[in-house]
Amino acid sequence: MRTITVIGASLAGLHTALALRAEGYEGRLVIVGEEHHRPYDRPPLSKAFLTGALTAEKLSLADAEEIAELDADWLLGTRAEGLDPPAGSVTLTGGRTLATDGVVIATGATPRTLPGEPLEGVHTLRTLDDAAALREDLSRGQVRVVVIGAGFIGAEVASSCATLGHNVTVVEAADAPLLPQLGARMAAFCADLHTDHGVTLLTGTGVRGLHADGVPGSGQGGRVGWVELADGRFLPADVVLVGIGARPATDWLTGSGLALDDGVVCDAGGVTALPGVVAVGDVARTAGRRAEHWTSAMESAAVAARNLLAGATVQTYTALPYFWSDQYGIRLQLAGHRGPHDTVRLVEGAPEDRSFLAVYERDGTTTAVLAANRPRPFTRARRELTREGGLAAV
Repeated sequence: MRTITVIGASLAGLHTALALRAEGYEGRLVIVGEEHHRPYDRPPLSKAFLTGALTAEKLSLADAEEIAELDADWLLGTRAEGLDPPAGSVTLTGGRTLATDGVVIATGATPRTLPGEPLEGVHTLRTLDDAAALREDLSRGQVRVVVIGAGFIGAEVASSCATLGHNVTVVEAADAPLLPQLGARMAAFCADLHTDHGVTLLTGTGVRGLHADGVPGSGQGGRVGWVELADGRFLPADVVLVGIGARPATDWLTGSGLALDDGVVCDAGGVTALPGVVAVGDVARTAGRRAEHWTSAMESAAVAARNLLAGATVQTYTALPYFWSDQYGIRLQLAGHRGPHDTVRLVEGAPEDRSFLAVYERDGTTTAVLAANRPRPFTRARRELTREGGLAAV
């Protein structure tokens, strides 16, 4: 291949580019990124960056020497708008066409939003610019923050806002935070984390709409002032964070011939059905599963790069899912495939002590491990789960 184009200049895209060079690829390497920033680390955006403990400069995923050694053509601030595999071309912002022999799709995911007219003070959190805008809004003294969605991003933002001294309310449509991911018993533990730190948690209700400051429902436009809940209540709000999940960024691939189903459909090696095209990171639906996890995005990149250069699937990525989240001074770590009917068993510690190790089990087999502030026991349990191969969720 004379030219390989990586579409997406974040974690997965960067590590695929690095892996291509490590595998001996010496051709032209083009990296297209919609943002103007070079690759940076996203997890701190909802935590240390939001609280001001970390600057943007400290988020970089590669230093100047690594960037130079990569010897890539960087097209930042440029959006991919179409892919034509038979022609071997990618259409970029403004109709520019880029000829390429191989394509790495690493466009990530896009935050889901609520319907209605845009209002000032309403934020999603995905990019560095998103986080900078939210941080600016939080710097206006003590404000009333409403976080919609108690998933990992919502919980981390709520934790950061509480640390900064804001009045925080979290609204979650499910009966408890992270209920699908952790099950009822451990979801109750996460609920307690919020209330222990003075955060108001409202569960079992969705959001009907957002309204401008003034009388609720009196008009559109301006700055947010109220959050209308599905049960008819109105919450006053100066700042709103919408954390209701994300969808894979695949709109630009419509008509490309690629199979799209909650992401780019590919095999366990990141290889799509079209020659010379692989997918990595949050945008990839790999062997029937799409994972929005930092670790898998980084580790699967080397596999996809090797397969792209080989022109076939010569390696697959089989590591168990792993995710961590920092909330209210507690590090939660989860690895494995928890099924909806798995039972949870405490191995050591206790939720009321805010430090424990627990395992999820099905028919006497461990399917996943969860820890709160128990990094070493978790590492051992995760290693054992990996050695045993875990158990696929049903």
